[in-house]
Amino acid sequence: MTWPACGPEADRDSPGAKPPPEALPQLLPRLGRDGSFSLYSHGCEEGFHSAAGALREANEKFVVPAALERFAPGRELVVAEVAVGTGTNTAALLAAATAAGLELDWWGLELDPRPLALALANAGFRAQWPEAVLSRLEGLAGGDRLWLGDARRRLPELLDILAGRCDLVLLDAFSPPRCPQLWSREFLEQLVRLLRPDGRLLTYSSAAAVRRCLLELGLELRAIRPPVDEPERWSAGTAAGFTPLAPHPALRPLEPFEREHLASRAGLPYRDPSGTATAAEILERRRREQERSDAPPARLPRRPGPGGLGRPEGHR
Repeated sequence: MTWPACGPEADRDSPGAKPPPEALPQLLPRLGRDGSFSLYSHGCEEGFHSAAGALREANEKFVVPAALERFAPGRELVVAEVAVGTGTNTAALLAAATAAGLELDWWGLELDPRPLALALANAGFRAQWPEAVLSRLEGLAGGDRLWLGDARRRLPELLDILAGRCDLVLLDAFSPPRCPQLWSREFLEQLVRLLRPDGRLLTYSSAAAVRRCLLELGLELRAIRPPVDEPERWSAGTAAGFTPLAPHPALRPLEPFEREHLASRAGLPYRDPSGTATAAEILERRRREQERSDAPPARLPRRPGPGGLGRPEGHR
């Protein structure tokens, strides 16, 4: 994950600049119910993954909805990942692509290299993956395809290389209320330009502000189905593309109440026209816009469920 919201911001005059190590938020190791390695950001007061576990989440919200079976063996997929974090999504996608006979041309944006380094140094994390996947992940961590710095500053550079070329775009930043910089309309507008006409954007977030922006940017949406053993959840995330997504067991059309939710005040976007606003500035601007809005208040059904590792599911 990338979190300019949760610590001092990078130097706004230098796209690749990072906060000094002593200023970055404390990261605490956690294990999910599936036994997989994760972290909790003390500065963000939010976990990197849900209580179900990092590995389960990576597969349910990114790998399975990616529908790699769509691609013929031998194909090279271009993948852009925003907020790499511990590298769990990356490793899970690498493992699945290898099993499907696919190659990955992977690019990642991340503010802080520590989560990935902590994961690669953890015996439990390493035990989750075949040696070939670990070797590739270590190569990516130390290579020139992992771009460090504020993703808002690095994304335009990435667009110079990958605009219109990405088969998959993964967005896994901290939740919109914690890191609105990476969920603003301006950021999403740039992010979707990475996609091929038949490319697919995947995120764990079901937030109305995010979905409404994607719709207004011309994308077709599908909800990611939650697992059957978590009936209290109505959505596990969002899949989006410029062309209609083919039917898939992991995906479903938005329910009427979800579309109604997009028209409520919850659907008002996070705005960051300058690309340099702090989280507090973005949140305050949205609060004022919601107060002035004639849109109905949000009335999304909420289902009780078990607590997590501190990561919400983004239904805001």
